[in-house]
Amino acid sequence: MPSFRKYFTNTSWLLAGNIFSGVVVFVVGVYVVRYLGPDKFGLLSYATSFAGLFLPITILGMDEIVIRELVRDESRRDELLGTAFFLKLAGAFFALAVLYAIVHLTSTDSFTSLLIFIIALSAVFQSFNVIDFYLQSKVLSKYVVYANAASLMVSSFVKLFLVWIQAPLLYFAVVSLMESMILATGLLIVYGRQRLNMFEWKFRIKSAVALLRDSWPLMLAGLAISIYLRIDQVMIKQMLDAEAVGQYAAAVKLSEACYFIPVIVCGSLFPAIINAKKQSEELYNARLQKLYSLMLWIAIPITAVMTLFASNIIRFLYGMEFSKAGPVLAIYSWASIFVFLGVASSKWYLVENLQFFSFINSVIGAVVNIVLNLILIKKYGIVGAAWATVISYGCAAYLLNFAYPKTRSNFYRLSRTFNILRVVRVLKRGIYE
Repeated sequence: MPSFRKYFTNTSWLLAGNIFSGVVVFVVGVYVVRYLGPDKFGLLSYATSFAGLFLPITILGMDEIVIRELVRDESRRDELLGTAFFLKLAGAFFALAVLYAIVHLTSTDSFTSLLIFIIALSAVFQSFNVIDFYLQSKVLSKYVVYANAASLMVSSFVKLFLVWIQAPLLYFAVVSLMESMILATGLLIVYGRQRLNMFEWKFRIKSAVALLRDSWPLMLAGLAISIYLRIDQVMIKQMLDAEAVGQYAAAVKLSEACYFIPVIVCGSLFPAIINAKKQSEELYNARLQKLYSLMLWIAIPITAVMTLFASNIIRFLYGMEFSKAGPVLAIYSWASIFVFLGVASSKWYLVENLQFFSFINSVIGAVVNIVLNLILIKKYGIVGAAWATVISYGCAAYLLNFAYPKTRSNFYRLSRTFNILRVVRVLKRGIYE
């Protein structure tokens, strides 16, 4: 029972913090989108998506690897955090160099290039997120909520002020960078209040090799995931125009507003999954099945509401200027089902050390997305891009699990979540049993 209370409290903090953050981001985001309009908002979204394509290089796929190792052996805290920090920092500068080379090989204009680099610089400050890994491993996520809330409130106030003074587009890109700087400062303060000091972190070559050996499939998988999360907006800009990106991005922003739910719930329960694996295979499989069922049946009501009221939601929030985003939202929202299941499934891949298959699935999903975008955007515009996303998500997160003998059991586990009567029985018993 104490274990249940510990995980429940941690999850509650994360959910409460992210619901608060989500509401603030949502309300402020509506004002920003309405102020910028489809064209300027489309350009900002394009720059964010372009920069986001390279973010997995900075993360290096090691987030959950570090958490796993901290749970297993806390005595290595300074070594793991120090090694991960310097690896992520090196990855950030490498990503910026790659981004610089690619931008200059394209026909991107100077203003758009500036937007991309300002947004991409936030990757340097995201290296301090290793502190979050430690707090997650200790199930102390309420402190991360404090840091995130402080960063969010400052950046939200600044955005509202920029709308009030009718600031140019460039200032909104600077706010994205500022938000990362504030969050990094907040995490350092939280770490210090735990009576810990980042100057005690140590870089170890042996640990770096071990982390990279386990995480490189996840990094490449993250790169593939980033491609099929962001490539649609990049391709829409290249094949159509910035205004079309703005319409599409407005719908995506609403559909992805709830994506924090699986990340927070699964992240908070990840230590419980690891501990279950240590105790017995039966308990481990039971907890996984309950987690999958929970994810699916949270996603379905969200999808239903988005689909049924898509056009009304768009008109109410953004106005008639964004009316083309309605059909996109109705289709794109179905990706939520596969996103929720995919986040939960990623925990299984990590615990079973099958990250390579996760990488293969993500690569295939990205290829499917790009091919479908090339075909469907040309024929159906931004609605075609939405269909491409849903289909590619379904392939990567669900169908491809059947392709390999080692992951087929996960396909069956995911499939069982669609049995509503079984799910009700599972969820009634509780995920921690």
